[in-house]
Amino acid sequence: MYHRVIIAGRLGADPEMRYTPDGTPVTTLRVATDESYSDRESGERHKRTIWWRVTVWRKQAETCNQYLTKGQAVLVEGTLVADPNTSGPRIWSGQDGKPRASFEVTAQVVRFLSGRGGEAAGAAAAEAGPEPPQNEDEMPF
Repeated sequence: MYHRVIIAGRLGADPEMRYTPDGTPVTTLRVATDESYSDRESGERHKRTIWWRVTVWRKQAETCNQYLTKGQAVLVEGTLVADPNTSGPRIWSGQDGKPRASFEVTAQVVRFLSGRGGEAAGAAAAEAGPEPPQNEDEMPF
């Protein structure tokens, strides 16, 4: 049996790195994915956020800790890890007393989708388009 989870979202906090007793680096990422939808009857917009706790191991853990910061976009590929108590997401009560849940993922691949400033990678280049030709000899027609 095999399963794969792919999520694209933003970091809700800076990465948290630690080491196992044998010295293996492990980094935890808190990733939020958002979904917006409209209520059919009222037309009211709703936004739902799902939180993912992502565990990254070894060299990739060090890289994530070094280059990622809160607010940056990431794409994570990995496996879903069920809470041993609920066989589902980890459930707790928030500071406001409302129930909260997060899903646990062990990452195999983490791709950085935004630069250090939080801007989507390649977004500035895509908006600007290709540079125009400098003289008539470079014109394609």
